[in-house]
Amino acid sequence: MTPPTRADSARERIVAAAKAEFSRHGIAGARVDRIARTARTSKERVYAYFASKEELYRFVSAQELAVVAEATRIDPADLPGYAGRIHDYFTEHPEHSRLMRWGQLELGTGDLRPDDAIQQSAARKIGQLREAQQAGRLDAGWDPVDILVLVNQIAMAWAAQPDLLPPDHEERAAFLAARRAAIVAAVGRLFPASARS
Repeated sequence: MTPPTRADSARERIVAAAKAEFSRHGIAGARVDRIARTARTSKERVYAYFASKEELYRFVSAQELAVVAEATRIDPADLPGYAGRIHDYFTEHPEHSRLMRWGQLELGTGDLRPDDAIQQSAARKIGQLREAQQAGRLDAGWDPVDILVLVNQIAMAWAAQPDLLPPDHEERAAFLAARRAAIVAAVGRLFPASARS
């Protein structure tokens, strides 16, 4: 493996700075000059790698989506476990939830491109759910799109409610463990695995 070049290092710093900037300020509020300053580079260097702020956001959010997918891994035979992993990931990384939500709020459906990472990820998961239904491992009475959206929304419920978390660290851990158990139970009641293997 070849060691990273100085250029690669600058690009990695830009991406890390952009991730923090977009998480805090969204797309419209993010400033390329702040990203460049944090990355210890110039605006010109940022634009040499990414043609626009929106392109930089799309790159950062696609990278984050890949990390989330790896950390949570959907298993149509165990949707309660999947929901628990989503809950864990986003309660441990609330800034990553904010990063993804900014794109939903600011880019909207009119700006979707054929290579949109979120659309591609959703399509893959829907395909997995449909295959599980066809194999009899998941209730075929549900539209797989509804399954994915409902499971994700239930799993993300507490990541979107940081103001309701207890301030004490130990209390918070116990509180979130109880919320996780409720999420897993709710998804298990909605989408139990089929008895057929």
